[in-house]
Amino acid sequence: SPEPLGHVLSRICRLTYAQMHALVGPLGLHRGQPLVLKALWGQEGLTHTELGHLLHVRPATVTNMIKHMEQAGFVERRTDEQDRRVSRVYLTDAGREIQGQVQQMWIEFEAQVFDGLDQQECTLLRRMLEQVQDNLLHLHSGPSSEGEDQA
Repeated sequence: SPEPLGHVLSRICRLTYAQMHALVGPLGLHRGQPLVLKALWGQEGLTHTELGHLLHVRPATVTNMIKHMEQAGFVERRTDEQDRRVSRVYLTDAGREIQGQVQQMWIEFEAQVFDGLDQQECTLLRRMLEQVQDNLLHLHSGPSSEGEDQA
């Protein structure tokens, strides 16, 4: 009988994790951090909570990523002027300047990963994977399930 689809999906996630780690390391980034940068390139000044919701990760994960990205010089935290208890995340010059390299890395990664699939197949695969993602998101009530930070 064929291998369960969940096993295939799990293996794809592990292989993606390993490849992303190899690709972002030379840029001075860690896995997951390009997604934080992408969110901030779209809108700076997001809170840790807002980033967590966007990325479907726990607040502690966001805090850890932001701390490392701040130490690496890609982002900075500033206290919200209206609510001193809240900090907002902004890009530094380095965080802005790396955008082109990260976008090029994504283009090359996708070209390699989806090699052999035509545009129609990629569109269908996207629709199917988005359905799987929606199903997984509905299996739990929020970004608190163990293992979700593997994406």
